[in-house]
Amino acid sequence: MTERNRVPSLLSRAGAVSALSLAAMSTTLVAPGAAPEAAAATHAAKALQIASSKKGSPYRYGATGPRSFDCSGLTLYSYKKAGKKLPRTAAQQHNRTKRISASSRRKGDLVFFHSGGSVYHVGIYAGGGKIWHSPKSGAVVRLEKIWTGSVRYGRVN
Repeated sequence: MTERNRVPSLLSRAGAVSALSLAAMSTTLVAPGAAPEAAAATHAAKALQIASSKKGSPYRYGATGPRSFDCSGLTLYSYKKAGKKLPRTAAQQHNRTKRISASSRRKGDLVFFHSGGSVYHVGIYAGGGKIWHSPKSGAVVRLEKIWTGSVRYGRVN
């Protein structure tokens, strides 16, 4: 190879490397909203793990932990320990979260049970159509299949 042919070859290799470097970095440049989404996912994963760690804790109306919970008390406690603040009741939590469709739900999202326009129960989505929740008097925090289609999903920002 002559010196004249070698220079363009080196430049084209350098150009390919630069193009690859730009492509690798472009996800940060093109998707500036990705960092908050990742942070939300991290908080949701932590909240889910915290809720599951409370398995067997007794239901007590108005309780917000750490030993007993009502439904919204469990979600409040779990997200607070994960670094996010939620209001006290299921209805208030419903109003504070971002609405999402069932098809875009993720582990750690909140599941709100409603009758008509009134939200009466909340749990944390665990995947596979199941939630961690504190269901009712005489029961304990447990993992349970979602038993109705009358639910809405919310994402904590």
